[in-house]
Amino acid sequence: MRQSLIVTGLILLIAGTLVFLRSVNINRIGNNQGYAPEQPIEFSHRVHSNDLEIDCLYCHSGAEKSRAAGIPAAGTCMNCHRFVSAPWDSVQVENQRAEEADRDPRLVVSGEIGNLYDAVGFNPDSMEYTGAREPIVWTRVHDLPDFVQFNHSRHLSAGVECQECHGQVQNMERVQQATDLSMGWCVNCHRDVNNGRKSGLLNDAYASTDCGVCHY
Repeated sequence: MRQSLIVTGLILLIAGTLVFLRSVNINRIGNNQGYAPEQPIEFSHRVHSNDLEIDCLYCHSGAEKSRAAGIPAAGTCMNCHRFVSAPWDSVQVENQRAEEADRDPRLVVSGEIGNLYDAVGFNPDSMEYTGAREPIVWTRVHDLPDFVQFNHSRHLSAGVECQECHGQVQNMERVQQATDLSMGWCVNCHRDVNNGRKSGLLNDAYASTDCGVCHY
């Protein structure tokens, strides 16, 4: 009787543990799928990549010629935001208020773009750089283990789209890791390429499954 109760208790404990693990989003070690940290500036990929149709490579120019895609310098942002200080609807509201009050429109600077101006030391009123800067410390989202060597340029040159690994980034308000980026996930993708189950790639695309290609 006592032994039966112990066995029953162990079964319930194991079942309860499994239910708990399935109810909370506990990932395997190194699996950060769904990770979407807050950033010092709330940059919207949906606005820039989808609504404005800015090409990924304009900001991540390193992706087609080096291992790392790179984070754009704040100066790249300022190519546009030196003149664009707020969303267009906010500017329109101010223009309407100014017209109703019979005054000149005031400069509208959104909070996030204001953070960018602080980072590069830009004064939007004088349109000059003051020299005082506060570097932007971004939080990395996609971070592979040190023993994994991933080369962005190889994948882009083979015709792999950014979304294949990063998900539908153009629809994300805040970037998150869409896939688990595990070794199994990568290997299965390479196998699909070699078996002709991936479209949009170059005709001679070959994806190696040799360990030494990614672990060297």
